[in-house]
Amino acid sequence: MELSTIIGLVGGLVLLATGIAANGPLMGFVDPPSMFITFGGSIMAMLVNYPFITFKESARALKHLFFAKQLDTEGTIEEIVGFAKKARREGLLALEDEIQHSNDAFLKKGIQLIVDGTDPELVRNILEIELSFMEERHKSIRSFFESWAALAPGFGMIGTVIGLIQMLSTLDDVATIGPKMGVALITTFYGALWANLVCTPAAGKLSKRSGEEMFLRQIMIEGILSIQAGENPRIVEEKLKAFLSPSQRSHLKTDRSDRDERARSIA
Repeated sequence: MELSTIIGLVGGLVLLATGIAANGPLMGFVDPPSMFITFGGSIMAMLVNYPFITFKESARALKHLFFAKQLDTEGTIEEIVGFAKKARREGLLALEDEIQHSNDAFLKKGIQLIVDGTDPELVRNILEIELSFMEERHKSIRSFFESWAALAPGFGMIGTVIGLIQMLSTLDDVATIGPKMGVALITTFYGALWANLVCTPAAGKLSKRSGEEMFLRQIMIEGILSIQAGENPRIVEEKLKAFLSPSQRSHLKTDRSDRDERARSIA
């Protein structure tokens, strides 16, 4: 579970509610008509802008904000190096059974391509095309939330204008001016809150997740092509470690040393 998302959303709402309650009644900021204008209006505008399929994909993508799949870059490099060692000893055909134990469909597809004897340039093209379309799907979902972040404050302003028009229509009743002005401004508050606490942060986190996944896929492509080229497993490892930061490289060495020590103790 992604605790940072939960802490950010819940903490943001609690702090806002605390700040509001410290200076007045909290229920004064609850206004159903303003919600209908801000949220209902922006959702309808999003329907004009995007097809239903994008709504479904974006709703599914929200799970990555709360239940993100942890990408194990170091573990993936070790897995690829293991494939390289087996291919070096027994040949590429020996990987056909080995890849069945892998949990990553992209890596399995790439290894299967080289096992089938596909030309290296064609392997790169196929995997990069898949990577490109994956990136486009991710961009579409990010743009969905970015568009919503842009539309929500606009509908908040529309609600404010509606409230001001209604206030001016009863300007002769001075006692109603203050309350109606407050209600008019609540729609702007809703729009700004939804855009800045939900939509923009969601787009940012999904962008980060996408970048991490794309980065891992690039490592896989280089590893797969290195295996196909018959490179020494140690060279493959050093090449893939070049993608990592110095701290990640030292962590990779530590993990391997621990495993080697356990293997020797068992033997």
